[in-house]
Order: sequence, then C-alpha cells, then structure tokens
Amino acid sequence: MNLFRLRTLALACIAATTSVAAAPADHTELTLYRSDDAALFGAGDNGAVQAGYAVAREPRQLELKSGVQDLSLGGLPSFLDTEALSLYVEGDAAKVLSQRLRLGQGQNAALGSLIGQSIEVLGSNAQPLATGTLLRAGDGLLVRDAAGNTSLIRDYAAVRARGSFSTGSSLELRLDASRAGTAKAVLSYPTAGLGWRAAYIGTLLPGASCKLQFESRASIANRSGRDWSGVQLKLVAGEPHFAKASAPRPVMMAFAAAPRAKSADAELPEQSTLADYRIYNLPAAVDLPDGSVSQVPLYTTRTIDCERTALYENGGSWIPPQPMIGRDFSQGGGEAIVSTLRLKAFDSLPAGYLRVLSADRDGTPQFIGEGRINDTPKDSDATITLGTAFDLKAQRERTAFSVDKAGRTLNEAFRIKLSNASDTARTITVREHPNRWRQWTLVSSSSKPSEQKPDLLEFRIEVPAGGKATLDYAVRYQWTAAEQPQ
Repeated sequence: MNLFRLRTLALACIAATTSVAAAPADHTELTLYRSDDAALFGAGDNGAVQAGYAVAREPRQLELKSGVQDLSLGGLPSFLDTEALSLYVEGDAAKVLSQRLRLGQGQNAALGSLIGQSIEVLGSNAQPLATGTLLRAGDGLLVRDAAGNTSLIRDYAAVRARGSFSTGSSLELRLDASRAGTAKAVLSYPTAGLGWRAAYIGTLLPGASCKLQFESRASIANRSGRDWSGVQLKLVAGEPHFAKASAPRPVMMAFAAAPRAKSADAELPEQSTLADYRIYNLPAAVDLPDGSVSQVPLYTTRTIDCERTALYENGGSWIPPQPMIGRDFSQGGGEAIVSTLRLKAFDSLPAGYLRVLSADRDGTPQFIGEGRINDTPKDSDATITLGTAFDLKAQRERTAFSVDKAGRTLNEAFRIKLSNASDTARTITVREHPNRWRQWTLVSSSSKPSEQKPDLLEFRIEVPAGGKATLDYAVRYQWTAAEQPQ
C-alpha cells in the first residue's frame, strides 16, 4: 500500500490498471529539439513547463483479448500534441478504432488517475467515509458504491487504492484485436516540457596570444511532468518551422543524475546531417528525472585560437533613402568601449551560451562575460560581447561640418579621444559607419584605416598604458541632382 500526501492531508493512492497496458520497455527513444525558453532551464520550482519540443517513441506491451476492447496507456507527459499521437501494433495484431487523450495536469492529477477504479475514502481519524468506484476527482470526490448509490465527498483526509498511481496523462484506446495474447507495440508522440541547448565554457589561457580552453556540452531540461529512465537520446540542432500556434515551441540549477556512461572516456555523440539540420546521437542511455537539467559532452575539450577586441563603434549599416544633410544627424557617441571575443568553429557548433573565464592574479578562474553563439557551421566565425571595459574610455566630437547644396557635397570631420587607465598598452578598434549617404570618400585621417567598406571605416589605435591617443578623420559625401534632398 502506498501513501501520497495531498495539501496537508495524507493521500493513499493508486491505480490498479486492470485494463492498462504494461509499462514501457527499457529502450524508449527521445529526439529533442533546441529551446532557449528561460522557464525550461530556470532554477525555480515551477513544475511542468509547456516549452520545448521532443518526439518520444516508447515500446509498449499490450495484453489483448480477441475482438473490440478498451485499453489505457498511462504515464504520459503533461503536454502533448493531441493530434500527433500514434500507436503501431506489431504484426497487425490489433487496429486502433478510436483514441482519447486524458490530460493529467494540476494538483488533482494523481486522483484523476484513479477514475474508474475502486477506492476507499478515509476521514481525518482514518475512519472510512466511502468505498466504491471513483467517478470524478476535482471539486470533491464523486464515488459510487456497490449498491449504486453516489456520494460527493469534499472533506476527507486520504484515499486508498491498490497498486501504483500515475500523475501524467493517459491515452484511452478502443482496439479491435484479431487474437488474444501479448502484442508488442510502439507509441509515438510529440511533447513539450523537454528541450536542449548547447552550453560552452571558454577559459582564457595566459600569454600574449589569445588562446581558449573550450568545453562544449549539451544542457538537457526535463519539465515534462514525468521521469525518463534509460532512454536513447538524439539532439537536433537547427530551427524547424512549427505551423500550429498551439504546438510546443523549441525556443543554474543543480544538475540531475549524470548520464549512464560506460566510462570516464565514453564515446562522444555521433553527429550527422538531418535534412537541413544537424543531429547528435548520444552513445549511452541517459536518465532524465522530472524537474532536472542534465549535461552531456558534445565534443572533447580542446585549446583553440581566439581574438579579443576592445571595440568602440558608432552608427550602423543603415543607409537613408536620401542624403541626410542636417547638422544634428550623427552626433557624437558615448564613452563605453566593449570587449569582444571571436573564435572560429572547429566543428558545427549548435546555438547556446558561451561563458568566458580568465585567471586572476592568484590563478583562480573568474567569470568575465557571457554571450550567445548562434548555430555556427564549421570554419565560420562566432563573436560574442564580454562586457564593457573598465579602464578604457572614448570621447567622440564633430570637428567640422559644411554643406554645399549647389555642389551637392557635404564635408564632415570627427575627433575621437581614447584613454587607457590600465597598466598595459591596449589596441582599441574604432568602427565608424559613414551613413549620411551611400556615396562618400575618406578625405583624411590621422591613422590609416585597417578596413574600409561601403558602410564601414575601421581603425586600430594603439593606446599606451596609462595614456591617451587621438584619431582624427574627415569624409566627403556626394550625390547626384536626382538624389538632391528637398
């Protein structure tokens, strides 16, 4: 006999599933899709979460009678795509005539799993209040006894039943079996409450060059309302389209039980192409307890090259529909200089978050910034912003401005003052976007541009330790008579 507490009262439960199929076999398969939903990965105790997307394939064993019969498959997650459940019975032993999904959500989910079964309702002193078949569990218990009398019980302490209970959803089936006996089946369904995303940790190594010790893992969240034990797991990287508005969306908590690995040097996930996406097949079965975030390795930890940049940037690549000749357009910028980190993908990097660490003077790794890496194919660059540099500042001011409407030209000049309060020399990358109009020419500059594009001027300015440096530059815009602003 099992006891289960409901609110402050003891609730002794459960479902003797005389017409219920046997529990799933040990080789359930789960395919998880990427999700960035904060509730799915959050540390709060918010129960089941309708976010993420996964497809489950569960082997089931059916005990059939010959002819038409009703069966119930229980223990399903809380959030299912009700139109996408399917049951395949091996050897055509039975045909599905109809199916109905009963959702097991809310605080009465455990009691709901007892509907249609024999129960005993107990009072606060363990005295029996009613015995019979449970008809409803919601605003009180509706119980029908052997004589056909029905009672509505609102004030009770416990419910007693034989067997074990389920708080998940259940699928009620009407089958037509060609023969009696045991039949193997596979139940397939999409569900929310499960999702994954990549989790990267990069530790900057000491030295003049930028080197990063790069760890890559898959964070797997389970808020589906049920445990998953010993499942074969596949992870899909990419963004499939979901047409139905009601469909689950693929969008630091203590980590759950570690995956069942063969050894500390177990094989890493095997990666392959899936249509327009990537799929990772985990080599060992894993346990995903409900309300957990587990991690498994994606790639071996390695040292990779990187590039750090102290960046001061003004404007963007937007070009107006006509020349912007007003003086107030493109005023001076702010003071902040941001620190960025760029790396080249050594393999396909699924979208996720990169946490970057750097050793302090005592050799202790400290967090210095975090950024998102989007899906990045092999040999492509990924760049994140670490934060705002503490010791570096900039000041930008316009030093010249003139417009010649008759000559259809505009001249503009800027001065950017850079300061470095740290004890080491720094190179600051200055990115300017001359975007008053698409036709422009660099007239002069105190430093040679490191890069020049139709929408970009980039300079790399050396600023000594505890010192300052200045960049001056001037541009000229030109336009045709047809492009003349009013």
